[in-house]
Amino acid sequence: MIFNFIRDYLKHRLTSKTRHGTHSPFVYQLTDEVIYDFQSTNDYKIIEEQRKKLFNDHSVITVTDLGAGSHLNKNKTKRISQIAKNALKSPRLAQLIYRLAKNNQPADIIELGTCLGITTAYLSKASPEADIITIEGCPETAKKAYQNFRELELDNVELRVGNFDTLLPAVIDETEKLDFVYIDGNHRKDATLNYFNWCLPKVHEGSLLIFDDIYWSKGMKEAWQEVKQHPQVTVTIDLFWIGLVYFRKGQVKEHFKIKF
Repeated sequence: MIFNFIRDYLKHRLTSKTRHGTHSPFVYQLTDEVIYDFQSTNDYKIIEEQRKKLFNDHSVITVTDLGAGSHLNKNKTKRISQIAKNALKSPRLAQLIYRLAKNNQPADIIELGTCLGITTAYLSKASPEADIITIEGCPETAKKAYQNFRELELDNVELRVGNFDTLLPAVIDETEKLDFVYIDGNHRKDATLNYFNWCLPKVHEGSLLIFDDIYWSKGMKEAWQEVKQHPQVTVTIDLFWIGLVYFRKGQVKEHFKIKF
């Protein structure tokens, strides 16, 4: 599985483009002004200090994994420091998600897969006026995430704990429209496609759906291809680590691979 992942990564590097290889004004601008904006901000510094605390937290929790598990560590008891090292999104990727949220200016954000809450914190800092609902399957991991939210003084985040298959449909049902959805949980083909299909009735022209780990497994790669081909989807951007899905009306259907 690791061999396939490395092969896919190398293939992506060889076939993907920079902003200069795109012929879409929308994608060119997004790549130039958002994806490739690597300037540091004070928000980044604050959240990365919190990440460092997690790296040094050697307390042990019991992990409840309702999804496809981890390639790196399948033990049920784990140190917080291990989870922070193996499961958290890298600063580079979490900061990209921050920029995407800031650019999109969503009124509502849904995150599926809170983990320790570092990416949630980036979403909160990027969109302080948005209402954020983040869903985590593991109660003990969620407790640590909640502690991080308090320490970072995030007041626009609601954390819900339980099975994604139960909680996500309820969250979508109570939301008028979906502006920004980040799906980073249960890395199985059928589950991922279910999450996508549940979102579709509430998406609009300004919606952005982000799928994490689109090359994680054969099933995830198949799910990503099905998402791309859906008739409501007009633009996708494959950044290898994540896939961006847009629903811009009147735009010719196009798929892009961008180096990141």
